[in-house]
Amino acid sequence: MKHLRMLVAMALACAGLTIGAPSPAQKYGGILRVSSDSDPPSLSIHEEATNRVTWTAGPTYNNLVWFDTFEPKESLETIRPDLAERWEWSADGTALAFTLRQEVRWHDGKPFTAKDVKHTFDLVRGVGATRLKLNPRKLWYANVQAIETAGDLQVTFKLKRPQPSLLAMLASGYSPVYPAHVEPALLRITTVGTGPFRFKDYVHDRTIELTRNADYFVRNRPYLDGVKFFIIKSNSSHVGALVSNQLDAANPTFTTKPIADNLKAANVGFQFTEVVGNSTANVIVNTRKPPLNDIMLRRAVNLALDRESIVKSVYQGGAVMGSAMYPKPFGSWGLTVEQLRSLPGYGSGAEGKAEARRILAEKGYGPANPLKIVISARNVRTYVEPAIWAIGELKAVGIEAELRQVESGNWFSLVARRDFQLGINATGLGADDPDIQFYENFRCYSQRNYSDYCNQDVEQQVDRQSAETDLARRKPVVQRVDIRLQEDVARPYLAYRIYYHPHQSYVKNWVPHPTSYNGWRLAEVWLDK
Repeated sequence: MKHLRMLVAMALACAGLTIGAPSPAQKYGGILRVSSDSDPPSLSIHEEATNRVTWTAGPTYNNLVWFDTFEPKESLETIRPDLAERWEWSADGTALAFTLRQEVRWHDGKPFTAKDVKHTFDLVRGVGATRLKLNPRKLWYANVQAIETAGDLQVTFKLKRPQPSLLAMLASGYSPVYPAHVEPALLRITTVGTGPFRFKDYVHDRTIELTRNADYFVRNRPYLDGVKFFIIKSNSSHVGALVSNQLDAANPTFTTKPIADNLKAANVGFQFTEVVGNSTANVIVNTRKPPLNDIMLRRAVNLALDRESIVKSVYQGGAVMGSAMYPKPFGSWGLTVEQLRSLPGYGSGAEGKAEARRILAEKGYGPANPLKIVISARNVRTYVEPAIWAIGELKAVGIEAELRQVESGNWFSLVARRDFQLGINATGLGADDPDIQFYENFRCYSQRNYSDYCNQDVEQQVDRQSAETDLARRKPVVQRVDIRLQEDVARPYLAYRIYYHPHQSYVKNWVPHPTSYNGWRLAEVWLDK
């Protein structure tokens, strides 16, 4: 059945259709008006680590493969053809060969070929003369030994060992194919893709506009004439734009439970799609800089942070507890509630704080000599509110924490140079797969391993689960790694937020995904007005 479904998917893709697409009743035209709460650091998806860039630049690109737009729960079984018509694994699982679509063109008119695929992923792998300025997902592809082409339509990824998750990485919204003939530096300020929309205009702090690609290779797509993103940083302005019908939909991170409840009470005609997002509020810890290079002090901080408290107070019930992997039952790999409850910070808040005080006292800290730290956070509400909560939690055990707010555009450079003690961070996964999480955020020397956690035993276990093709054997290894990361205070996880996704009732085929980087191709969205 799995193989039959894949063959049907390929056949439909070649015909310009999508599995799960509704019956033909769509209307063409109109501009979709969507909000974003901040500017993207740049428009280069491969160089950034925020959904602000995948939302706004993503609709202009394509991937080799893509998670089905109409299947919000993503897995290897929901991967569909995109720039690749079909793919095939070698018998030993160490080669993944793609056959590409014919007659696809970049937005500047040049033909798309296998050369572009090799260029893109050699660029991300950090091989060749041209390099990315930032490369947050380089280690996703550390197991790729070589990328070989045969003519214009054949490309093969050669692996050092089996790695089933490679296909999920290639399907992520973080994995578009770039044009080989365009310098990467140019793609920071504009986009040149093959996608359903073309880049039109960007006014910093105001709007990003995309327009319909009339030459899109998928027949009769997109439906929309364009997409206009409004950058709205103020909470009240955001609500006002929704209520006054200046927006058709809001970005996932904006609508917290209190805002959703208020909009529902106002009966302004929105529809809401509730999704437990796989993006977390977490704490990055500078393990190289005193005083938090001391693991016992890190444990005291972690024990002071009561996860039930942040779910109830900051998110008012609009979040769930979780650790490194997207929690069950929403994801496939996360820990159970019982496993979470056994971890520091996830059980009794009173007991955790008592243990934190004991550790601090052993280290010589107390009322006469409080531990003093600085908590850094982006000057965005979804970062500042958890930071203020954390300051209160730490104060309860005798830690004096000061809030340092950082301009959003400077945040990623600050964490890249490790200019923080503690930081309130938001981390999302490109897909619900352990390789994406572990290699990007916990592998030694990864750019996204902001805490600089490095444990050789954990590295070996990560490689072991990555090569395992039997899911029943892989899952226990993944869970052991997850538990070890929490015990070592590698990056304390606070909560997984529920996204409420408000959109006007006339916005059709709007299918929010738990992974906020995916589902933003927008080729299937249409306006019934």
